[in-house]
Amino acid sequence: MNTIALVGNPNSGKTTLFNALTGSNQHVGNWPGVTVEKKEGKFKFNGNTYNVVDLPGTYSLGAFSEDEMVARDFILKGNPDVVINVVDATNIERNLYLTSQLLEMGVKVIVVLNMIDEAEAKNIQFGIKTLSKKLGVPVVTTAASKRKGIKELIEEIVRVIDGEMDLKPSISYGDKIDREIKTIKKLLSGKTLEYPPRWIAIKLIEGDQYVHDLVSENKALSSDSEFGDVLSAVKENIEDNELEIVNRRYEFVNDVTRVSVVRPEEAVKTVTDKVDKILIHKYFGLPIFILIMFVLFQLTFAVGEDLLGGLMAAAVDAVGHAIEVFLVNINSPAWIIAFVSEGIIGGIGAIIEFIPLIVVLYMLIGILEDSGYMARAAYIMDNIMRKLGLHGKTFISMIVGFGCNVPGVMATRTLESKKDRMIAILINPFMSCGAKLLIYLVFIAAFFPNGGGLILFLIYFIGILVALLVGKIFSRTLFKGETTDFIMELPPYRKPVLRNVLRNMWDNVSGFLKRAGTVIFAVVTVLWIMAVLPAGVEPYGAESILGRIGLFIAPIFKPAGFGTWQAAVGLFSGIAAKEAVVTTLGMVYAGVGEGTELISAIQGAFTPLTSVSFMVMTLLYTPCVATIATIKKETNSVKWAIFAMVYTFAIGWTMAVLVFQTGRLLGFS
Repeated sequence: MNTIALVGNPNSGKTTLFNALTGSNQHVGNWPGVTVEKKEGKFKFNGNTYNVVDLPGTYSLGAFSEDEMVARDFILKGNPDVVINVVDATNIERNLYLTSQLLEMGVKVIVVLNMIDEAEAKNIQFGIKTLSKKLGVPVVTTAASKRKGIKELIEEIVRVIDGEMDLKPSISYGDKIDREIKTIKKLLSGKTLEYPPRWIAIKLIEGDQYVHDLVSENKALSSDSEFGDVLSAVKENIEDNELEIVNRRYEFVNDVTRVSVVRPEEAVKTVTDKVDKILIHKYFGLPIFILIMFVLFQLTFAVGEDLLGGLMAAAVDAVGHAIEVFLVNINSPAWIIAFVSEGIIGGIGAIIEFIPLIVVLYMLIGILEDSGYMARAAYIMDNIMRKLGLHGKTFISMIVGFGCNVPGVMATRTLESKKDRMIAILINPFMSCGAKLLIYLVFIAAFFPNGGGLILFLIYFIGILVALLVGKIFSRTLFKGETTDFIMELPPYRKPVLRNVLRNMWDNVSGFLKRAGTVIFAVVTVLWIMAVLPAGVEPYGAESILGRIGLFIAPIFKPAGFGTWQAAVGLFSGIAAKEAVVTTLGMVYAGVGEGTELISAIQGAFTPLTSVSFMVMTLLYTPCVATIATIKKETNSVKWAIFAMVYTFAIGWTMAVLVFQTGRLLGFS
């Protein structure tokens, strides 16, 4: 099977092209040994199957981050049959710097001028043949979001894989550096090395510390006195050489574009420029962002709950009743009927009922992301983040955490400073992930059905506020030091592509469904067994194993207003997975009365005030096991993982107590 690597700058449309090539035939994992996400997919052409690897978006191929290391290592050591370099046609000059580095590697490259439709709308013209000749590689134009040029690209991929390419480097770094490259390359020939000799030579002259360490560990090279002398001479001029190589790359890019790209003589103010004057305004930008998020939550309830919620609830009830009747008709044992109706349907069914709201919420978030607005949100928040001693990119990882805290924590790898990264990792669990959303939806349905959008907005806002305040404290205490500069590219506004929005939504919703069928099912099974044992006690009662565990830990939560054993075991199970809070409550309340539904049971066990304190607790307390494991892996420390577990619980408990006690003093029930 042939392997194709996709590489390109962030916002170049690389992932859109990946989706256009592979469709639904893709899966996501992690690269071995690192936390960087790995996307792979397949497509078939003329009876052959091609594997496509979507490498992390990067502006260069240095060794400054895991993203860059993963991308360059796969290109150089993963042996892809061809590398597709995705270039934003509207920003070709900036994008071709990465192309110049790919050409240094001596691999088969196809340059894809993506978003060609947007470039043409700006009256940017390309001499494709001239561009291809100057680069020495094939150039294909695409508009991946509209699936234009995909067939031509696939045909070019097949042609390049099956044929030969002239891989002679076309970049000169000046006579002096060119001679040094030639000398080092000659000394490296015949040695066992992980990377191509010429590329190693360039990196040594450029001052790449990773490559310097690599050759220093090579016994054959470390014992070669001639190589040692050359390397010592190179080290003396690294600063000048690095600057010269960078300048030569940019000269190469300018030389290529000067004869192959024609731009309008006068810059025309784009729609993006005009809209940004309002949406990222110094004073109006933040209020507009808050208003947009408020409207988003209102729409979530207006569409997800009012239009679709009732239908899903009715469907779950109908399916549950049908399954129970079926089990009775085939004379199933009583314990199986109880397990299915009270455990699975009472637990997992509570999650399924709220799927419509999750679908709507993530579709709306997907529209904001695909339009380019979410990048503006990080830009808008940068000023506030800096005043709190945090890096602007921290807010990007926080936004990712709205989907799931695991990728949110992983997204902090783009932060270069250890201080910035550690703070971002430790505050990410305060973000309301999709699993916590289920908990809020249950309690909102029970006590605030007419103000759901406002309550949900306030909960998300509290999470962000607590994260920022804790980050401020950490930056002044645990992680002192200067915050690095924030540089971020704002993509142009684009009309959201329905296919991308639906894929974004499905990625999140499918995560719930997968967890419901695996982790949550396992949790429900264990909890159900604990709820009906020991034999002879009332199922789901205080004397069951589950009830006794709940009674033991319930006093901790009494000051917060929900010191019942049912609430306690709900929070306890939430450490395994936050969705389990809902499934546990659905299960333990299944035996309250005859046919009592979860919402009614919660209305009897909580009050509006205690429901708010419970939601605040679930928002802030100990993250799920998957997030804790990710924190341990990202920080490479069990200590920090335990610290994250303990301090978040302390903050969650403190805030829940404050909410309840303050509410009581103010006369709320």
